[in-house]
Amino acid sequence: MLKIKQKITSVFHRKFLVRALIVFIISIFILMMFSNSSFAATPKIVNKLNSAFEDMEDWFIKLATPAAAVAVGVGVFIKKFSFGDEERIRISKKIIRGTLFSYGFLLAIDLILTAIKSLVT
Repeated sequence: MLKIKQKITSVFHRKFLVRALIVFIISIFILMMFSNSSFAATPKIVNKLNSAFEDMEDWFIKLATPAAAVAVGVGVFIKKFSFGDEERIRISKKIIRGTLFSYGFLLAIDLILTAIKSLVT
């Protein structure tokens, strides 16, 4: 009796998921059909947001590049002058790896801000 109930509920869940997927696909299709609206000009707030995002991006890159170079340099010097001390070598590797990951993330902010700008405009 329990297996029959499980089969009935699993069939019900499958039917629900299929119906939900169909509704989702139809709604996406309808949105694509009617989203061709165009306006005469971009609003002031959109222009302000775009310029703010560009300023933030430039500021992050200008600040992060020298900071990353200094941090990697410190990590290299710690490793160079560790004289075989494993603790210092491990710390220097952590510093270098963390700095490179952080700098890579800051470079990825360009992609994130571009995606946000495309959603706003």
